[in-house]
Amino acid sequence: MNRILLIDDDEQLGPPLTTYFQRFELSLTHALKPSEGLALLARGGFDAAILDVMLPEMDGFELCRTIRRTSDMPIVMLTARGEVMDRVVGLELGADDYLPKPFEPRELVARLQTVLRRQSKAHALAISSGQAGDSSSPPLRFEGLTIDADRREVQREGEVVDLTGTEFELLLMLAREPGKVHSRDDILNQLRGHEADLYTRAVDIVVSRLRKKLEPLDCIKTLRNAGYSLALRRAAP
Repeated sequence: MNRILLIDDDEQLGPPLTTYFQRFELSLTHALKPSEGLALLARGGFDAAILDVMLPEMDGFELCRTIRRTSDMPIVMLTARGEVMDRVVGLELGADDYLPKPFEPRELVARLQTVLRRQSKAHALAISSGQAGDSSSPPLRFEGLTIDADRREVQREGEVVDLTGTEFELLLMLAREPGKVHSRDDILNQLRGHEADLYTRAVDIVVSRLRKKLEPLDCIKTLRNAGYSLALRRAAP
């Protein structure tokens, strides 16, 4: 059973969600303050986190940033006003998805299942690759950039780059077919699952975040009204 941590100062939200989540084999723990939530996360054992934007002590954006310093666990943000800027900022800070309040519990479960499934697939791939011995795939090498899918590690000019799970999957998707143009819808279907509500702006945000982390390399090319492609040339053997 996956363990989910909800950090939200609404005392009335936790109990009904806890009961509802159990129907989908999800165990929910509710923390009312960021400090309480961070203490629980430090003990380990959680598979994903749900963060409200409006919180005491620190807002959900700062909390997301704090969690991302040490963890790539899936994060879903709850935006009270449902404003686009809240969603944009959350995604820029490393959240995997967002959901405006008020929300339907079933939609929250669906979004959690999507990000958990993606995380599970990534971990399974890493484990199977590690056990494959000589059959593991070699790193993808480009001019200034190395992507090791087995170790889920990216090096920019010899320096390891800290990427979220979504950022890594996007880069790997582009790198496996360098030069090919991937549309925003193709990227969303690949990274977030068909259940997720298509939100093309989310792709632009993740690409922008990834570009900044890979600077000074100019890795990702934008083709207007078409999509994105990897712009790097493969490294000489």
